[in-house]
Amino acid sequence: MSALKWQGWLVGLVTVAGMLVFAPLALYVWASGGDPPQAPPRAAAEDVRVTGCRIDPASRRVVAAVEATGRAEGPGAYVVTVEFRDRAEADPAGRAAQALVRIPGVAPGATEYGEAVGPVWPVATVPWCGVAGAEFARAT
Repeated sequence: MSALKWQGWLVGLVTVAGMLVFAPLALYVWASGGDPPQAPPRAAAEDVRVTGCRIDPASRRVVAAVEATGRAEGPGAYVVTVEFRDRAEADPAGRAAQALVRIPGVAPGATEYGEAVGPVWPVATVPWCGVAGAEFARAT
């Protein structure tokens, strides 16, 4: 056989060997679809909770202690809406008093605290404080 014919066979064999090695890899990359799926963002209300509810003796206002746990996404601030009622069950006909508290500079995994000051509370009733809503804003 001539040298040109051997070179042709050699090129053909190298091409087949390359396809046997790299075709499964290319098929795997194509089938994986690129980036892994991202988990849906967690609601900010899951990161905050009311840890205390008391009446300030001097002003007779309700004070709610609020804590926020940072997200893995990065540092940021929470704005928490705290609701004040005279019982745990919401009254569908009435509207409860609310107050906002901002908890800035919450690092990932860290817990920061804030206080929400509510309305002047009647003497003979025990207050209930709870999270009505929360928003998270990443620090820029």
